[in-house]
Amino acid sequence: MTKAFHPEQLIPILQRLPRAHRYWLAFSGGLDSTVLLHALSQLKDDIPLLSVIHVDHGLSSDSASWSAQCRCQCDALDVEFHEVKVEIERNGCGIEAAAREARYAAFGEMVGEGEMLLTAHHQDDQAETLLLQLLRGGAVRGLAAMPEYRHFAAGGLARPLLGFSREVLQAYAEAQGLAWIDDPSNFDTTLERNFLRHDLLPLLEQRRGGVKSLLARSAGHIAESAGLLDELAAQDLQTVSLADGQRLSISALQVLSVARQRNLLRYWLRRTGFSVPDSRNLQRILDEVLPAAEDAAPLVRWSDTEIRRYRDDLYVMSTLPPAPHTCDPQLWSGEEIMVLAGGLGELRLTRRQGDGLRGELLQSSELSIGWRCGGEALTLTGRDGHHSLKKLYQEAAVPPWERSRRPLLFIDGQLAQVAGLWSDSRFTCGKNEQGICFEWSPAIEMRGENNDN
Repeated sequence: MTKAFHPEQLIPILQRLPRAHRYWLAFSGGLDSTVLLHALSQLKDDIPLLSVIHVDHGLSSDSASWSAQCRCQCDALDVEFHEVKVEIERNGCGIEAAAREARYAAFGEMVGEGEMLLTAHHQDDQAETLLLQLLRGGAVRGLAAMPEYRHFAAGGLARPLLGFSREVLQAYAEAQGLAWIDDPSNFDTTLERNFLRHDLLPLLEQRRGGVKSLLARSAGHIAESAGLLDELAAQDLQTVSLADGQRLSISALQVLSVARQRNLLRYWLRRTGFSVPDSRNLQRILDEVLPAAEDAAPLVRWSDTEIRRYRDDLYVMSTLPPAPHTCDPQLWSGEEIMVLAGGLGELRLTRRQGDGLRGELLQSSELSIGWRCGGEALTLTGRDGHHSLKKLYQEAAVPPWERSRRPLLFIDGQLAQVAGLWSDSRFTCGKNEQGICFEWSPAIEMRGENNDN
């Protein structure tokens, strides 16, 4: 007989999670989150401050009444209620994925440091997730389904009901006389998860009793294997990663077996906050980028992520904005921070002792911002003659894609400074003078770790 659910069973589960001073419950008003809300409300003396987040996706004509019902339930239990309305942007993905993205973005804005989001995913959800990943050809991390806890936003995300079936949660709800919302879209079997839930899993259950529990157990075994693969990748990363974390040594990477290369690339991309490619694009990195000549310019792009190579370094970055199509300089108006057109980042004016352009030039001359067109040259302090910008970029190992996007500073039409790198000696300040430097921040930043479950 299936073991019954009681609120007290949550206490040891919550105690093994990282400490939090506030719980945010993701509350849809459906059966699962209604049970979790009621159970947590019975444990108020044993848990941190409890608040509820309800997301109105605006996808149903009933969404306003559902929100009102959720608010009434929270009021009855004396639990703080927050409603967030979101707009769904599909961006080429299905409605389920788009709604999930919008929902979790809303959650992420609410969860602060030292706080934890609680969701009501249960054992049946775990089994469905494993089957979905199998049908999509998921890798080990995807087959591990949903972890009980992971970092999320500024805090964490936990799923305390993963060990309980929907059957026992419904029995609890009925015994307590709870009311919940049945969203009609949850019964639309044209949606893949609903097909698994209402059509496929019942058939499997008829053939093999307890199949949901078995699938959830398998997901746990796979999660353990995924953890071991991450430990191996972390060790490999120490020998392959370069200083900034967004580059790998290709020669060091190629020493590893192909399987370890794939494993490390997936881990590295997640660690740097980028999306992990599908199998086809991952193989393209191995086949097209790693063996390419050092002077080649291979590129593999997916989603909003790019992999490029320069010399022996493998780079990951957000999709680059187009390089400027014009050489016409843009006048600088004296602002401390200048946002560059076309998504090319920003310039920040800084002052340094004995370095950079002479300060009086900013008042007496016309300063403009432009980009490389070819043939530019600089005279540098301590070096004879003129030096082509092309040669300087090569000496400094500036990647080719950066050269056309890095801003140049012109004084009265003459190249005076390459932002963040060099100043022409004709315009530089003396050792005892305060100089002006322009630092460039491209719109390509290191991201936080990407937790995709």
